[in-house]
Amino acid sequence: MTVDHLEKKPLQQASALAADYYCGEASLAMEYERVFARSWQLVAHQAQLRDAGDHVVEQIGRVPVLLVRGSDGVLRAFANVCRHRAGPLALRNGRRARALQCKYHGWTYELNGQLRSAPEMQGADDFEVSKIRLPELQVAEWQGLVFVALGDVPPIAEVYAGIAERIAPIDLAQMNFARRQSYEIHCNWKVYIDNFLEGYHLPHVHPGLSKILDYRAYDTQLYAWCSLQHSPLRDSAGVYGEGEAFYYHIYPNVMLNILPGRLQTNRVLPLGPERCRVDFDFYYSPGSELQARIDADAEFSDEVQQEDIDICTAVQRGLASGTYQAGRLCPKRESGVWHFHNQLGVAYAGEAPA
Repeated sequence: MTVDHLEKKPLQQASALAADYYCGEASLAMEYERVFARSWQLVAHQAQLRDAGDHVVEQIGRVPVLLVRGSDGVLRAFANVCRHRAGPLALRNGRRARALQCKYHGWTYELNGQLRSAPEMQGADDFEVSKIRLPELQVAEWQGLVFVALGDVPPIAEVYAGIAERIAPIDLAQMNFARRQSYEIHCNWKVYIDNFLEGYHLPHVHPGLSKILDYRAYDTQLYAWCSLQHSPLRDSAGVYGEGEAFYYHIYPNVMLNILPGRLQTNRVLPLGPERCRVDFDFYYSPGSELQARIDADAEFSDEVQQEDIDICTAVQRGLASGTYQAGRLCPKRESGVWHFHNQLGVAYAGEAPA
């Protein structure tokens, strides 16, 4: 797929991405290389990797990834690919493994990636176990969340700059994992993110949520690597409590929904040109009424997500119909979408992260 640099226009003159970017294998293949391989990807929480041998199995684009806590306490990430004939070193998350053993032919690696043994390889000329190790990927932690990068990326502190200070006194690092809810959706991964990035649809798609968020005071703030949608909460004591709602999108596919006593992380993973999976992980501050809050939150969250799924599925059908031409963006309500599309334009042109 040949991609020209998308022309960056002022918000007041801007249109959405063309339909071609939401359909077809060529577009997704380009994004695996220029977007997902060149960005920090959320893969785990530090609680999953507390002890030596604790490991998490994930996928970034086409690359299977293995994250493991070493015997020396260091957190490392590797491609989950044996150096012999590409077998997997782990098939699922686990605790306190003593080594990493390929499930294909039994080659065994230390937790630091160094090959320990290779069964029956004595007859191979110039084969030295000590010279074989798994290549490492970049790992970073922020507020208890763990990220992996396949290629060149800016420092994690730069990408997530200002968030912890903006939401203070909320402390994300002190929140505990409660549950995961995943949805497979028949839409391109960007359709879901575009939908997240604007409150324009709130009165039309989310009647329940609109009663809680103050649409008149709802605003969007843009930063180098992220955008923030912010709203005071009203009449929400039974669902979210009193306070403010912070909805962060961090390029390219991570969202942080931060409300009183709660963090919900969303990550959007492409499963194909017109399919994606959204993983919702819920974290809560400790409290005496925690379970009641979790139950009430789950019911309301599931309602909102189904509304988003329904509209995103319908939008994907429209994009794939052959009748859509990129429409103008609403300057008052869709600055987050404009910002995201400009970030994608830089990536599509093959420019390195700033």
